[in-house]
Amino acid sequence: MQGVLQSKGLLSLPSNPRIRAFAPPPPPSLPSQGLRHRFDPINPSLKSGVRNPFSLSVNGVSKFNGFVTKPQLIGQKNRNYPICRAEAAAASADGNPLYGDKESSPKFMGVELVTLKKIIPLGLMFFCILFNYTILRDTKDVLVVTAKGSSAEIIPFLKTWVNLPMAIGFMILYTKLSNVLSKEALFYTVMLPFIAFFGAFGFVLYPLNEVFHPTAFADNLLNVLGPRFLGPLAILRIWSFCLFYVMAELWGSVVVSVLFWGFANQITTVDEAKKFYPLFGLGANIALIFSGRTVKYFSQMRQTLGPGVDGWAVSLKAMMSIVVMMGLSICFIYWWVNNNVSLPARSMKKKDKPKMGTMESLKFLVSSKYIRDLATLVVAYGISINLVEVTWKSKLKAQFPTPNEYSSFMGDFSTATGIATFTMMLLSQWVFNKYGWGVAATITPTVLLLTGVGFFSLILFGAPLAPALAQFGMTPLLAAVYVGALQNIFSKSAKYSLFDPCKEMAYIPLDEDTKVKGKAAIDVVCNPLGKSGGALIQQFMILSFGSLASSTPYLGGVLLVIVLAWLGAAKSLDGQFTALRQEEELEKEMERASVKIPVVSSAESGNGSLTGDQSANAPSEPSSPRSV
Repeated sequence: MQGVLQSKGLLSLPSNPRIRAFAPPPPPSLPSQGLRHRFDPINPSLKSGVRNPFSLSVNGVSKFNGFVTKPQLIGQKNRNYPICRAEAAAASADGNPLYGDKESSPKFMGVELVTLKKIIPLGLMFFCILFNYTILRDTKDVLVVTAKGSSAEIIPFLKTWVNLPMAIGFMILYTKLSNVLSKEALFYTVMLPFIAFFGAFGFVLYPLNEVFHPTAFADNLLNVLGPRFLGPLAILRIWSFCLFYVMAELWGSVVVSVLFWGFANQITTVDEAKKFYPLFGLGANIALIFSGRTVKYFSQMRQTLGPGVDGWAVSLKAMMSIVVMMGLSICFIYWWVNNNVSLPARSMKKKDKPKMGTMESLKFLVSSKYIRDLATLVVAYGISINLVEVTWKSKLKAQFPTPNEYSSFMGDFSTATGIATFTMMLLSQWVFNKYGWGVAATITPTVLLLTGVGFFSLILFGAPLAPALAQFGMTPLLAAVYVGALQNIFSKSAKYSLFDPCKEMAYIPLDEDTKVKGKAAIDVVCNPLGKSGGALIQQFMILSFGSLASSTPYLGGVLLVIVLAWLGAAKSLDGQFTALRQEEELEKEMERASVKIPVVSSAESGNGSLTGDQSANAPSEPSSPRSV
């Protein structure tokens, strides 16, 4: 199909262009330069050899964003036909003029200094945020799992009945504050309470936890209700530790996802984001490595303390002091960027985003097989990793019962996770290029299945394997802890480096409506369902069989079913994804081959506009269509 471009109004050109159309005639001593001279008149006040900044000459060819000259074909007379391009009517997104050479800003190592003033502070801020998050994530598990009267069975109840309601309450409060506060005031209003709480916990709440915790009341309730309710009652027994757990979880979702990425998207352009956002992912794993070493160092302080000293209290004060200092550094970097970096110009046009409730999201998920398969991937990962992780942490407490030993192991675990993820991110590009989306999407469930089978086998059949394991200096419990650690390390590294990119790539070939609505539906339904689904399954098992250990065989069976469904959905989605990609490429080729803009023929109308009849009825001079 040939598109016919008609120029009217301001964009129309006279049928017989003259020099006077845009500039006064040149002095008699200077020859006429045609179209170029009309935009680039000779200024007598300029020195010889100095070019006008609005010159149309690019590599010796007369050119202008709005108008170019028609190339001469063999056998044609030496005539110039002005062609009007559609982009002449469009304004530049960054406010720069449509024509003229853009001044080059100073650069360092090939990167503009203006960009470095944004990227370096953002990188430092991201490092501090994730450094804190690793310390808080390791510490929260130590507190709630190793506390007296508690165990790993508390985690499913804590995630469902405390963490989820507080997260919903926070987002409601955040939405209301965003309507009345500026962006800077909102950032500090959210950030400073986190810093104050973690500082107060290390120096007030934990040292005085025996005063604040209703231990006797929780013991009486446990005697009445029975051991099956150990998990729910532990939330009441150690409420300040549970509050720390929730605040640490909110740090990951609020400070990382909402505050940091919202600020990064605010001050960076799309081109800068494409270039530097992947580096933030690598920097995140470097922060994971360093913070893991920090947790390990302070957890071993107990060895240097005298008898009778609470080593965990000393370690906690040191780590919370680091968290507070890092938090204040984040606030300072945010203040510096806002006062020293100019924000990029943004389009004022707002895109309509679908607002889908829970029922609307569920209906949309059911209606599209592609979205159903993608939703299955997200839900299956959340359930699978939760089933294995909680069971592993229960064995971890049995092997390392004291807070310092537990925390020291978690420090090593975080460091190993950072190294593995960093390595997998470097290899992920090779996996995508050599094997494609389908293989990359099946690596994460395959790794989780193989390591999960080994982990649950050591728990269920550990006794017959005890003699063989003893030759390596390990007990079945210690072997289960190590295999569970490897399972979590490789599963998380595969998730960050392969699963997340696969999930986001799956949206690309969809049409715009399905893409936006499908992502909204998965965010509303599938992410919370995947996170809480595993916790709900474990709560049912614990209340039905009495303890997490008694329900382990059934949890292994549920894990097998979930992972097999995950693999089936990935295979189905791979076929649909490949077909959509091929269809998209075919459409692009057809568009490139069919969309043409005819040039003006010799039979011009009086006002120089382009019409279909004129372009078709001009046999005197053949014209050559221009592909767009």
